[in-house]
Parts: sequence; C-alpha cells; structure tokens
Amino acid sequence: MQRTRQLILAALLAAALGLAGCAGGGADSSDAGGSAAMPHPAAEEREAAADQSAVQSARGAATSLDRTTTETAPVRTPAVISTGTLTIRSDDVAAARFDLGKVVDALAGTVADEKTTAGDDGEVRLSRVVLRIPSEDFDTAMTDLAKIGEVTGSTRKAEDVTTEVIDTEVRIRAQEQSLERVEVLLTRAQSIRDVMAIEAQLTRRQAELDSLKSQLAWLEDQTSLSTITVYLERAPEGQPRSGEKDENPFVAGLAGGWDAMTAVGASLAQLTGALLPFAVLGLLLGVPGWVLLRRWQSRQALRRTTAAEA
Repeated sequence: MQRTRQLILAALLAAALGLAGCAGGGADSSDAGGSAAMPHPAAEEREAAADQSAVQSARGAATSLDRTTTETAPVRTPAVISTGTLTIRSDDVAAARFDLGKVVDALAGTVADEKTTAGDDGEVRLSRVVLRIPSEDFDTAMTDLAKIGEVTGSTRKAEDVTTEVIDTEVRIRAQEQSLERVEVLLTRAQSIRDVMAIEAQLTRRQAELDSLKSQLAWLEDQTSLSTITVYLERAPEGQPRSGEKDENPFVAGLAGGWDAMTAVGASLAQLTGALLPFAVLGLLLGVPGWVLLRRWQSRQALRRTTAAEA
C-alpha cells in the first residue's frame, strides 16, 4: 500500500509539472506573437520624429538653399561669346549687300535681322544687317566682310563665360536632385497641410529649374554662334574713293578742265546725234526741191527773154 501511494503521488506531481510547462509555453508564445504584431513604441516615436523633421525641412526650403557637394568640373573647351561691328562705305550699297550675302553663305551663317533705307530716287543708301556666324569662323567672317568696301569703323569683343556655363550646369543638377527629394516627401505626407506645403515647394523649385535651363540654352546659343552687326553706307558725293589720294591744285584744275571739256564734247556729240536724223531728212527732201526750183527759175528766165524779143 505504501509503494502504491508513492507511485500515485509521483504521477500527480508529473502531471502538475506538465500542465505548468504548457501554460508557460502558451504565455511565451502569446507574448512573442504580440511583440511581432505590434511595433515597438520607441521605433514608432523615432519614425514619426523623422517624418516630422523632413516635412518641416521641406516647408523651410523657401528661405534656404540646399547644400550640395562640391563637384569637379570636366575638362572642356572655353565658352566664349564673340561679337563684332563693322561700318562699311561703298559707292553701291546694293552691290555691297550682295557681296555680304555671298560671305554669309560661304560660312554657313544666317541673317538674323536687316533694315534698309532708300533715297527719293529709290537707290539704297543705308543698310543694317545682323549676322549669326559659327564662332569658329568669327575671325574669317570679319576679314572677308572688310573686303566688300571701305571700312570706316570696326569693333570686336570676346567674353569668356566658361565659369558661368559650368556653374549653371551644376545648379541644374542640384535643383533636379532637390526636386526628387521633394517628390519623395510628397509621397510620405500624412495631412493635407503637409501636401499643400510640399506642393508649393515643388512648384517653386520647378520654376527655378526651368529658368536655369533657359539661361543655359541662351549661353549655348551665344557661344556656338557669334553675332556681327554690319552697317553699309553710301559714300558721299565728291568724296575720294578708297585708295585715292588728294591731288595738288594744278592737277585738280587740269582734271577739272579736262572733265569740263569732255562734258562739252559729250554734249556736242549728243546734239549732233540728235540733229543727224533731221539732216538726213532735209537732204532727202531738199535736193529734189532745189533741182525743181532751178528748173522753174530757168523756165521763167526763158519766158522773159522770149517776151522781150517779141
């Protein structure tokens, strides 16, 4: 009986220990599952703080610029804006304008603007032409244009904008990265207020990016094509032409007398040419008339003689 009682007590003790172990395991499993399902309070606080800080940073970007890392500019050819002005005097402005067109066509340039003034007689007296010539042909164009007439004025200007081009390109890349960051913040916004604030920043930065791109496009246009403004003027009457030298008074008087004699001779020749047709007509009509007149006078004289004898 005592042995049987000991066996029963041992069995009850083992059962009790087993039930306790199962209860503890279930509690541990429940605690583990709850921990996996629910986020840690500290983690939630850190994430919320990070989001709030990012939104506040986006709101305050209106009065501050983004800090960007320093970038090494690649090796490139200098970007230079070349401009020139030529004032050319010619006896025939229309012919000079035609020669100017040949120079532009030879260098694959274009005429950006043109204004022409004509006199009362319809002859061109002044022409202003703005040319766009490839920058690498700027010197050649200035030299060739100077050959179409007498150059009375010439200016050249070269402005190096390489640093400005590089700076604009860097600012464009930084602005694009800034837009990407703001777009990420927009997807994480939790309230309408945050969405409106971030969209305002997005609109402002997009406008700044468009302005920078327009500025870069203008710089590229000015550095790839040079601008040359040409003024074509008619030479004043009586002014010596290009290459001619002033003569002394004797030579000038001799030249004036010769010109006057030539003018008189030309006038006489013109008068002779004008009267020659009438002279020919007079001979054709005058010779037969003179012959008839002589015959009539002879007959009259014969009649008078016969009447006197009778």
